[in-house]
Amino acid sequence: MAQSSEPAGRVLAGLDDEQRAVVVAPAGPVCVLAGAGTGKTRAITHRIAHRVLTGEVRPQHVLAVTFTARAAAEMRSRLAQLGVAGVQARTFHAAALRQLRYFAPRLFSGRELPEVIDSKARLVGLAAVRAGLRADRTTARDLASEIEWAKSSMVEPSEYPVAAAKANRETPVDPARVAEVYAAYERVKRSSGVIDFEDLLRTAVWAMEEHADVGEQIRSQYRHFVVDEYQDVNPVQQRLLETWLGGRDDVTVVGDASQTIYSFTGATSSYLVDFPRQRRGATVVRLVRDYRSTPQVVGLANAVISQARGDLARLRLELVGQRPSGPEPDLRVFPDEPAEAEAVAKRCAELVAGGLPASEIAVLFRTNAQSQSYEEALAEAGVPVVVRGTERFFERGEVRRAMVALRAASRTTVADTPLREAVVTALEAVGWRPEAPPAGGNAREQWEALAALVNLAEEYATAAAIPLPGAAAMPGTLDGFNEELQRRAALQHAPTVEGVTLASLHAAKGLEWDAVFLVGLAEGTLPTTYAKTPEAVEEERRLLYVGITRARQWLWLSYGGARSPGGRHRRPCRFLPSLDPEAARAPARQSQKSDGTRRRAAVMSCRVCGSALLNGVDRKLGRCSACPSTMDEELFERLREWRIRVATEQKVPAYVVFTDATLTALAERQPQRLEELAGIAGIGPRKLGLYGDAVLALIAGADIDDLAPKNLA
Repeated sequence: MAQSSEPAGRVLAGLDDEQRAVVVAPAGPVCVLAGAGTGKTRAITHRIAHRVLTGEVRPQHVLAVTFTARAAAEMRSRLAQLGVAGVQARTFHAAALRQLRYFAPRLFSGRELPEVIDSKARLVGLAAVRAGLRADRTTARDLASEIEWAKSSMVEPSEYPVAAAKANRETPVDPARVAEVYAAYERVKRSSGVIDFEDLLRTAVWAMEEHADVGEQIRSQYRHFVVDEYQDVNPVQQRLLETWLGGRDDVTVVGDASQTIYSFTGATSSYLVDFPRQRRGATVVRLVRDYRSTPQVVGLANAVISQARGDLARLRLELVGQRPSGPEPDLRVFPDEPAEAEAVAKRCAELVAGGLPASEIAVLFRTNAQSQSYEEALAEAGVPVVVRGTERFFERGEVRRAMVALRAASRTTVADTPLREAVVTALEAVGWRPEAPPAGGNAREQWEALAALVNLAEEYATAAAIPLPGAAAMPGTLDGFNEELQRRAALQHAPTVEGVTLASLHAAKGLEWDAVFLVGLAEGTLPTTYAKTPEAVEEERRLLYVGITRARQWLWLSYGGARSPGGRHRRPCRFLPSLDPEAARAPARQSQKSDGTRRRAAVMSCRVCGSALLNGVDRKLGRCSACPSTMDEELFERLREWRIRVATEQKVPAYVVFTDATLTALAERQPQRLEELAGIAGIGPRKLGLYGDAVLALIAGADIDDLAPKNLA
């Protein structure tokens, strides 16, 4: 089926060397390790198109598997633009569903495929009752999550307690009870004549393994496979892929171990890590040229992931920024979370006023419960908001129920009851307790949402206690707090078409914006206190890495020193570069800005490669020690001779005047003004006053002997 090479040649145009290596790699196992922003979708779609246009494969024989319908649609669109039609690009579940529906009469004795349920929660709740366990809606959702993890990991009910212990699962109830509910759920599901999404994959495997004719027909149809986001596959998805392949090896996988952030769902990057070993002769290509982010953002991302530990660290990629230089990432420390949210909202408003579309801005956080402060602050600043991947705070069911309980409590609460006490008492009536949050992801998230209401009450009470000019201070009342909640809810229910995206770091995966605000970067939030194993801590590091690599141009990283005004001080996220150890030990001594916030030292990037500079000497030089020097040797010698004369006259060691590293930085960077001279680490106001004019004169070409004696004093 030979075809013209001209269209195939056009497919290769505009690719970098590594992308081209992906496209022209021979048939057989291919592993593409693709860093964030390196054009992986471009590489794999061009590979498919090249193989089709050269006649190597037929489009109807290709199955490209993605993890989201959006990614599948994007892949089909790009292939169409390349002149290739007929390639199937689907999610694992969509591909399995299509095949099972087609073969259903043959597989199910003439019957159609059973109905696929959208949510397990209702059947899990019924199963819990039959297993003798009282489970509210939240517990049912957490039990459903555990069952989903088990089925994705190919763990049967009888195996669950041991498997959960090995995986360090934090279960909503005793593991043995989870196993009982899991077994009951399977029985309820069968009696109801329905299947779930995990059953789709397992049934597709069964159909091919137990019905040889079905397997033969599917494998005859699909002969060449591409799997995107391979670091996110779970055991049942891998089993389906192996069954599709049927012992063949024409498969291209694409992934990035440093973006493995879904382990809690059963996903594992072990298949990506082991791919070259499991498939002998595999072609491995690394994509490291980052076309998304500025060198400054790329440098910070490299600095964060370079500290990674564990098995996945072996596959980490050091990205190389390809975009023009941009602003340095901004690291900010605020007195508390409300001040942080207010500053973020103010900066977002400035960016929008400056012409940046609100849709090109994102505020990313670790947990959905953090969204409330930013929803409210942005609304107050007049900035439209789009909440992604979760309900808006005041639309959450537990928040609506809490607000009803608070209104009811206002009719019975004694007038002089402290506001925090009144709110906690009202929330206890709907099942919330001020102690540590419960186990289970949904239960914990709901607990944190209601805890946010308690924090809000404390802020409201504090603000109410500050008297207006000419008025006496009044304690915050429950009636007043309820009115405040209604006001905030009304502000946030305003319909918006375009707005600043608010999203968790998990929901932001696969997306990108011009400006990204990473907020709440404090110990206990990121990494979360629930990351109790080294593996879990490393996943938290990868979450920050994913967040950083979402930014194209502007990147802001911040945290509040306390959750609420006057609260207990918190330490910054351990994954952030330690740019100013003295300031980190004593935050109160950091430079104060006019708005009362504190700004940590800006991230400095290498002027050669763009990597973040963490080492003191590297920061002084303005480049990595491994990058080539641009030093003027003759200038360096004149500076060194000048330093000897000054040190001799002042009767001090030469390094007291300037260190060798400072002289090297001067000879490399050759500042022309006092402001540029002050930008070199180690040259403070005193040395600038003593030596600034002399140094600038030497850089301009003056001879040491021509300098006035006063310049040597």
